[in-house]
Amino acid sequence: MDSVNSLMEGFATALQPEYLLFALLGVIIGTAVGVLPGIGPAMTVALLLPLTYSLSPTAAIITFAGIYYGGMYGGSTTSILLNTPGESASVITAIEGNKMAKLGRGAAALATAAIGSFVAGTIATALLTLFAPLLARFAVNLSPADFVALIVVAFITVGALLGSSPARGLASLGIGLLVGLIGTEATTGQARYTMGVLALSDGVSVVLVAVGLFAVGETLYVAARLRHGPIPVIPVTRGWRNWMTREDWRRSWKPWLRGTFIGFPIGTIPAGGADVATFLSYASEKKLSKNKEQFGRGAIEGVAGPEAANNAAAAGVLVPLLTLGLPTTATAAIIITAFQSYGIQPGPQLFQNQGDLVWALIASLYIGNVLLIVLNLPLAGLWVKVLQIPRPYLYAGILTFAVLGAYAVSFSTLDIVILLIVGALGYFMRRFGFPIAPLIVGLILGPMGEQQLRKALQLSQGNVADLVLHPFAASAYVVLAVFLVVGLWLKRRQSRYERALEASLAATEGHPQAGVDRLWEPGERPTDVRTETIRAELAAEKARAARGEPPRE
Repeated sequence: MDSVNSLMEGFATALQPEYLLFALLGVIIGTAVGVLPGIGPAMTVALLLPLTYSLSPTAAIITFAGIYYGGMYGGSTTSILLNTPGESASVITAIEGNKMAKLGRGAAALATAAIGSFVAGTIATALLTLFAPLLARFAVNLSPADFVALIVVAFITVGALLGSSPARGLASLGIGLLVGLIGTEATTGQARYTMGVLALSDGVSVVLVAVGLFAVGETLYVAARLRHGPIPVIPVTRGWRNWMTREDWRRSWKPWLRGTFIGFPIGTIPAGGADVATFLSYASEKKLSKNKEQFGRGAIEGVAGPEAANNAAAAGVLVPLLTLGLPTTATAAIIITAFQSYGIQPGPQLFQNQGDLVWALIASLYIGNVLLIVLNLPLAGLWVKVLQIPRPYLYAGILTFAVLGAYAVSFSTLDIVILLIVGALGYFMRRFGFPIAPLIVGLILGPMGEQQLRKALQLSQGNVADLVLHPFAASAYVVLAVFLVVGLWLKRRQSRYERALEASLAATEGHPQAGVDRLWEPGERPTDVRTETIRAELAAEKARAARGEPPRE
């Protein structure tokens, strides 16, 4: 009941015209940038972060939440009509949604993605409303040793499980921890890694690093791979009121609910993330569907479930962020930076010390979901026109905003130099496959972890064993081991599943040799599987279809 009363007070704040306007602004910007390939919500929040210092904390946080949700919505439009997923969580939507669009069913794909996102976002926000206060009340009683354990869990899982390689993820985390050490050591007052530069004695601003990595680095990476000529977009011809047939509704509502209850818990765990949730949702829909033969050829369940899981995971990410101060994705790390730039530290005390702000934020998520479905269903055609903006103008504008924002942090030219150095680092990390998120997580949680470690050792009078003897800390380390084993198994399974899916798609499109090559890594291919085998299987499949027999499982 306390949560309901607090939520009503949050609605009273969020429904004020001023905050409604900022929520609308956030979802419009978020949807617009979500539509653009290569520009995700993390980059947009990072880019706008220095430019919102004149706003009140409530207005800024509501705007960022709108951008976060809007970015999740916008990605589906690009994936379906352009076959270009803006981020990894939209890959599955691109596979099935684009096939539907090529069959003239792009309107149905867009509608099931938008309605599924609305259903999942609303249910997941309700779950956030119920569970976040309970977890915050529990977390208030955690000791410094328990927080050290939580931060270690976040470090190892995010570093090892994000990206394609655990070694690269941990290297990225190490860079973040090293940058976090720059500045004056709090206990002794000694300068660390400042190289004699006085301006570095306060450390490197997280805002500068975030803008450099996400805005400058990503822009340089996307610009280096810029495609020439117009972008071929599949047109949507049917009116939005007739987008989904009765059969589409019947096949979509169960995947929406299943995707929601897969995505939310996956989003709450470190390194769970939306991409793992979408993969699990797609695999479960393919297993449960009565139309298995349509998967890979434009199955509406393959769009409805993953899109719902994607948005439910976005709400799930906010649970550890608000209650424990733990960012589990790149966008969550940027949002925590936004909180810190206003002197607000997310964590167990947040619901007590900043209750008005938190409940206004949660209320704005409900409002944002309604605004998004109103904007997305009838205006999909308008968002597609955003794709026609000439890319050189777009990326030049992003770089200009990034430099202006960096200069606005403290009006120092050294900040621009740091921005460009970090931007170059971000470009090379993307170029060579190093994930960005572990670096930001290390930079944010590194100083916090050092502070909690010092407190824990002071309380235990230097007894290191005390760090793992607390019941919660010991449980956290056991959970860490489980996370690592399950997470690595899931990533391996996801990799094999994606390869099998790519092989299937290549084979059905008349490229059996490509299908064989994609199914196995070099050296793994069985000697009895040849291109002729695939051709024979395809011929047999066509013969079965001609006779009206069901496809072989």
